[in-house]
Amino acid sequence: MPTTETRRLNPILLWGIFLAVIVLVFITVRVFTRETVEVRVAPVSRENLVASVSTNGKVEPIEEFQAHAPGPGVVAKVYVQVGQKVKAGELLLTLKDADAAARVATANAALSSAEAAMHNMQQGGSQAERLSLASDMDRAKLQQTQASRNLTALEELEKTGAASAGEVAAARERLQSATSSIENLRLRETHSYSPADQARVRAQLNNAKAEVTAAQSAYASNNVRAPFAGTVYSVPVSAYDFVPAGEDLLDLADLNKIQVRAYFDEPEIGKLAVGQAVKIEWAAKPLQVWHGHISIAPTTVITYGTRNVGECLITVDDARGDLLPNTNVTVTVTTSQRFNVLSVPREALHTDGGNFVFRVVNGKLVRTPVVVGVVNLTRVEIVSGLTEKDTVALSTTNNSELTNGLAVKAIE
Repeated sequence: MPTTETRRLNPILLWGIFLAVIVLVFITVRVFTRETVEVRVAPVSRENLVASVSTNGKVEPIEEFQAHAPGPGVVAKVYVQVGQKVKAGELLLTLKDADAAARVATANAALSSAEAAMHNMQQGGSQAERLSLASDMDRAKLQQTQASRNLTALEELEKTGAASAGEVAAARERLQSATSSIENLRLRETHSYSPADQARVRAQLNNAKAEVTAAQSAYASNNVRAPFAGTVYSVPVSAYDFVPAGEDLLDLADLNKIQVRAYFDEPEIGKLAVGQAVKIEWAAKPLQVWHGHISIAPTTVITYGTRNVGECLITVDDARGDLLPNTNVTVTVTTSQRFNVLSVPREALHTDGGNFVFRVVNGKLVRTPVVVGVVNLTRVEIVSGLTEKDTVALSTTNNSELTNGLAVKAIE
């Protein structure tokens, strides 16, 4: 028979059982009536993937000639115009430079003087000196002859007592003096210049020749000629313009041999290598594309404006004279290519705590780790973790978060 306490607890127990049943019913109804989330999906497919990086660059000639004014002067005449093709040796521009002409004249005068000094040294002196020496030699020989005759006559007179021994000795001294004078004159004829004098004359001649060469070179530089065949792409001066020394007169280049100096942001440098294919675009000719390859990859990081970049040289392979120097272009480098590989849209890849995707399996999402390869702007290579039969979720239609085990309705 129930006690008073038992009868008192029964209502509480009944209410507890009733509430538990209500909660159980609610959960059961919630589970079986929960609305599935619509998600956009994509199949795992095989694609050819190309990864690339793009940046800006400037076109510059590989072979270039920049003419500069050798000194202050006036432009006499310009024989070419921008865009004109010229041959090697063709006259492009001339300058008027009175100082250069004066330097040539002065140098030639100094050379003539040095050559005359050399000729005089080789001949034993100037013409006047040689004539004076010849006259002195004739006089000395005549004196020698007379002294010899006098000596002979006095020696004969001495034998008869008609001449004293002193007179004979004096005559002999006069003969010796005349003979010494002839020997001195002969030394002057053959040894007029000492070794030091000869070295000085030769040095003066060599220096004069060098000055003439330099002056003629400076004067010749007033006639600007093409050192090679190419295209004139800049002429910043006109006839009768005054130009100071060093002023840019004309720019010439072979526009079939050009390169692009490009600047890649620091995180992209590691992807670049010599030989990689490059696409080049110029906004001035939007329908035309040029192709090239990396000839020099970045070797250091520099500051370029507000960016930290690596400088890269790109050789243009199909330049036809239609890509002008100093123009700004966009370059796109193909860093890697993979053919017929498994891939998914980049939107399907999640990287929180590792690379993974959500597969759609029997109406639910299954978090699946994957190993990725090449990644470009739209696709991701899947090295392992998925098969061609799999379907992956991209995003929900109501912007809710994708979670493991979420019941979904696939929308292609």
